[in-house]
Amino acid sequence: MARLLAIDFGRKRCGIAVTDPLQIAANGLETVRTCDLVKFVKDYCAREAVEAIVVGLPTTMRGQASESQQWLRPAMARLQQAMPQMPIVYYDERFTSALAHKAMLDGGLKKTARQDKALVDRISAAIILNDYLSSRTRNTI
Repeated sequence: MARLLAIDFGRKRCGIAVTDPLQIAANGLETVRTCDLVKFVKDYCAREAVEAIVVGLPTTMRGQASESQQWLRPAMARLQQAMPQMPIVYYDERFTSALAHKAMLDGGLKKTARQDKALVDRISAAIILNDYLSSRTRNTI
């Protein structure tokens, strides 16, 4: 099996998370500037076997496209153009930032660490990917 890679997309930076090769659990990997996203993902996929990319899809509480999608869609089109064979899967990312902050609080991180937006982005990407893994398990049972 190959890893799954997740992207928590943002206009300035993106949180990246990956699974282990058996796709059991996800961990935050890196936070990259959005302008460097395609290069980072291509370089990572050249070093590691990646089965698919899971991208957090920002939606409103009613499940409609949020304003953020106007930046996400063109960026993912550039990524798909750079890596045409790589499947890109969109997954609902509602509440991931709030869950990341809660995880940081529960983990006992100090206030200065909780204000680190790059860390929040990595944790959010890991939450997206773990939720995606859980949804696949539920759908196969």
